Amino acid sequence: MFRRKIIQEPYDRERQIPVIRASICTGERVAGFKDIQTGRFTEVAAICSRRDLDSFLEKYAVEETEIKKEW
Repeated sequence: MFRRKIIQEPYDRERQIPVIRASICTGERVAGFKDIQTGRFTEVAAICSRRDLDSFLEKYAVEETEIKKEW
């Protein structure tokens, strides 16, 4: 197993949307932000449990309904 480098960047609501990327094969989930113009995804948190998701939502003041899911 390897560790990913998680980059801590501020969330820009005008330029980015919150996204959770999930692997169909492994079930691994990563939360981050996708740049609307370039499509570049920036990982900010690994989501292993509900606690991780709640922490992400609280830290970045994001509502769960705002999050787009990508496979």
